Amino acid sequence: MSSKSQLPLVEFVILMAAAMSLAAFSIDAMLPAMGIIGHDFALADSNDTQFIVILLFAGIGIGQIFYGPLSDAIGRKPAFGIGLLLFLFGSIIAWQATEFYILLLGRFIQGLGAAGSRVVSRAIIRDLYSGRTMAKIMSLIMSIFILIPAIAPTVGQAILWMGHWRSIFLAFIVFGLLTLLWLHWRLPESLEPGQRRAFTFRSLWAGIKEVFTNPASFYYGLCSGLTFGSLVGYLNSAQQIFQGYFKTGDRFAFYFGAIALSIGAAALFNARIVERYGMKSIITKALIALATLSLTFLIYMLNLESLANVHLGIFLAYIILSFFCLGLSFGNFNALAMEPMGHMAGLASSVIGSLSTFVSLAVGTLISQLYNDTLLPTTLGFLLLSLMAMGLMRRLQP
Repeated sequence: MSSKSQLPLVEFVILMAAAMSLAAFSIDAMLPAMGIIGHDFALADSNDTQFIVILLFAGIGIGQIFYGPLSDAIGRKPAFGIGLLLFLFGSIIAWQATEFYILLLGRFIQGLGAAGSRVVSRAIIRDLYSGRTMAKIMSLIMSIFILIPAIAPTVGQAILWMGHWRSIFLAFIVFGLLTLLWLHWRLPESLEPGQRRAFTFRSLWAGIKEVFTNPASFYYGLCSGLTFGSLVGYLNSAQQIFQGYFKTGDRFAFYFGAIALSIGAAALFNARIVERYGMKSIITKALIALATLSLTFLIYMLNLESLANVHLGIFLAYIILSFFCLGLSFGNFNALAMEPMGHMAGLASSVIGSLSTFVSLAVGTLISQLYNDTLLPTTLGFLLLSLMAMGLMRRLQP
């Protein structure tokens, strides 16, 4: 561990995982309640409930632009704290919402706040680590991080069994407060005053230009957005797929959690092998496997008498293996994109994060809004986006 951090490695990894999982917890705990929320607000189109997730991602995408340069200017901890306070404010608005648009406003503000935890955590990690060691630490964090989204739907479902969907937002408030207190009392500042840079729009624009003109940062950021976009498309439609298509009812939370664990298993596996095999090699093999799986599943579906006859067990096998492939990609793509940007880690984390989030939001929203009570849009999303990411990676090869 770097001398800049006085935290034991295990505690550092857990704290970073908790902070980075704020958005994932806010998404996945809501999924079991989305059908109920749509009914309570009398939404005419079931696809409209997807905006409960989409608006949070939009807030994350916009918020990420500013937290990096802000943390470069005032330090990591103060910027981190601002984000957590915004997250709490958004949670309170959504908790008290009496109209659907007010709920969406609260979700957007939640996203603005959660963006701070995501960006500043990555900047802190880049302050302390680089190269394959950074990729290893990111994978360790991801292996713990994934426990949150794995159990979050079960938490949301348990709250629904005991009370109203609004109580899920109380859980967000408690989680945010605990993270804020932990951050305040235990995490040392990783950016020394002499290393700070003034926050100006000129410096922000300069940072954007540097990321967009650096081939590695730009293309790996795009690849990260494309691969994550397939996951966003699935997340937006997950409740409709499991509770609508497969009629799983309350079991949806357990299926979703089991699937999410495969990303954690992949991240932990990646941490063990990345220093030996390298990030690019692992990503390439993972994307080839993902495209092959998706093509095979697509052929299976098209050979059925009806697209409504997909067997739940076969879908679970496909999606678990696909998530494992994605888990081998996320941390490595981020590490590769950040690698050339050690001299401006906070700003670069913002720009790369916003780039990948907006790309994933655009393609993920398109996939989920095409949901038509079949698994065709989701499967095509995994297939086409993995092929596109492989195509972009080839542009970086000498």
